[in-house]
Amino acid sequence: MSASPKPPAFDPADPLGLDDLLDPEDLAVRDTVRSWAADRVLPYVADWYEKGELPGIRELARELGSIGALGMSLTGYGCAGASSVQYGLACLELEAADSGIRSLVSVQGSLAMYAIHAYGSEEQKNEWLPRMASGEVIGCFGLTEPDHGSDPAGMRTFAKRDGDDWVLNGRKMWITNGSVAGVAVVWARTEDGIRGFVVPTDRPGFSAPEIKHKWSLRASVTSELVLDDVRLPADAVLPEVTGLRGPLGCLSHARYGIVWGSMGAARASFEAALEYARTREQFGRPIGGFQLTQAKLADMAVELHKGILLAHHLGRRMDAGRLRPEQISFGKLNNVREAIEICRTARTILGANGISLEYPVMRHATNLESVLTYEGTVEMHQLVLGKALTGLDAFR
Repeated sequence: MSASPKPPAFDPADPLGLDDLLDPEDLAVRDTVRSWAADRVLPYVADWYEKGELPGIRELARELGSIGALGMSLTGYGCAGASSVQYGLACLELEAADSGIRSLVSVQGSLAMYAIHAYGSEEQKNEWLPRMASGEVIGCFGLTEPDHGSDPAGMRTFAKRDGDDWVLNGRKMWITNGSVAGVAVVWARTEDGIRGFVVPTDRPGFSAPEIKHKWSLRASVTSELVLDDVRLPADAVLPEVTGLRGPLGCLSHARYGIVWGSMGAARASFEAALEYARTREQFGRPIGGFQLTQAKLADMAVELHKGILLAHHLGRRMDAGRLRPEQISFGKLNNVREAIEICRTARTILGANGISLEYPVMRHATNLESVLTYEGTVEMHQLVLGKALTGLDAFR
């Protein structure tokens, strides 16, 4: 009998050997995005966060377009046509730098571009998608309202017919990219049900005041959308969908990216804690040599890599056309919740240094408080799963 092959050495950065699931193209995508983030985000993001700004966002968008990161899992119209797993890997690397950067990419590609790609006319696709894929035009997605977050069916934004035109009135809240967007996909009530509209942001009556005084996602542009008698031509409506199925389909695509992205924030915090534990000395030796610290690191590593494995599994199912919305809720609920816990545990290992922006941990922890809430709160995803498990609707 031939000898069994010798297993590779244990890799603290990949304890489950998950890189074996990736092919060379997957690794190339991951490495490209990781390199871009290391060069263009990590040296500056602590200052951006402290100042509550994202300077040069248009330049960053064009650079992200140049590496194929915008609308990357869409096909045609200048999009990269990457796999769902590759898109997920990109989200992980971007959020390992900062959740605000991943949000920029997610809203651009998985919400605004996806809506046009999935539900738009050929004319709308040709007009907007190539410029959005290149980063020439930034997009935003107007669904959430000041009084209707988890209940989009209660939206008050309304579009009415006026001859051949549409006239939109309403407000949208907590809109990423809003103040810098060249186009907004806005969802509104009509006499025929909820419809989506492609709204150039230079239209009279459209404004997007930026939201200030945030303690989360500070290195991100967040805005209110104000629509006061915004007049649009008949062909501004997305023709291929009516009802909540449209925006919810976009949200499923974006939530999938969060399943991966949240693990990026968790990974960055875990790596900071691991390095600190190896070098920080107390009582004459590194704190990583104490049992309690090792227990924390072991638990963090288990949840981090379980979460990445879950993201891989969901990505393979999405690429096979077999991923259900309930499974995305499963991933978003688990991974964001565990990512926050990893950040909090990492902060205890860093002690007082854990609150300093010299380390990424507190920045990631506060960002994840927003990620936990947007695109479905914990409670909403629990109820989605509860309904799927029991067959009973507890939403009302």
